[in-house]
Order: sequence, then structure tokens, then C-alpha cells
Amino acid sequence: METPLREPTFLILTALAGEPLHGYGLITEVSRLSDGRVTLRPGTLYGALDRLVDAGLVEVDHEEVVDSRLRRYYRLSEQGGQTLVEETERMRRNVEAATERLRKIPRLNEGWA
Repeated sequence: METPLREPTFLILTALAGEPLHGYGLITEVSRLSDGRVTLRPGTLYGALDRLVDAGLVEVDHEEVVDSRLRRYYRLSEQGGQTLVEETERMRRNVEAATERLRKIPRLNEGWA
């Protein structure tokens, strides 16, 4: 999978870095992580999960039956964890560079730490 990752993909991997989650748990966690900016619909989520599984970034952790329905839990794979580390570092460097440049603009410094 190429970087930079799209924001929904980055957030899915981030959500799975905490613990294995099922679909609704992922939708909820991605919304929480993004302060409600990113809302995944089930069709979008499961399409993304299929691509992430195919790319080796996410794995099926386990399945259970709840209310006569199969609930599949996903976890971050080792490769997915490494991709998340690399993407986080890339983004950190970009934010650092932008912050440094913005500090040089006097009118924007008000309110910046």
C-alpha cells in the first residue's frame, strides 16, 4: 500500500493499533479519533478492510456469533503496524516543517505556542 495513506485508512490502522475491533467498533473509534470529522459507512469500511487485508496491513483476529449474526474482529498486522509507524513519522516531519515555517509569519504567531 502506498503512502501517504488516505485519512480514513490512517484512522482505521490507528484504531486497530489499540485492540482488535469489529466493524461497528471501528466505525465508532474512527469517528472518535477524528472528532467526528470522518464518518465511515459500513460499505465503505468493509471495502477498505478487504483492501487492507489483501495488502497485508490488517488481519482477521477472530469471529463470534452475536444475536445470530457473525461478528468479525480485525487486528493490525505486523506490516500494518510498521506502515502506521512510517506514516506517523512522515506526518510528524511534515507538521514540524509547517509549524516552523508558520512561526516566521508574524500575524499567524498569535495563538501559536
